[in-house]
Amino acid sequence: MRRYSVHVKPKSSKQGVHVLEDGTLEVRVHSPPEDGKANAELIETLARHLGVKRRHVSIVSGETARHKIIEVSDV
Repeated sequence: MRRYSVHVKPKSSKQGVHVLEDGTLEVRVHSPPEDGKANAELIETLARHLGVKRRHVSIVSGETARHKIIEVSDV
């Protein structure tokens, strides 16, 4: 399993993943941070970026925060 430190930017005009200097992944999503919409889009965006299926990506901590720890299970 791999773990990633992620900073989420909801309601962004552009969607994408960028690696910051400290190794944190900055993920921009279109969805607002309500009703789990931003988290769902975050998982989908990260899965596509990492080349894995959505079911292999999970939020370990920070469910309601912008800074999250994401775990990607080995395929």
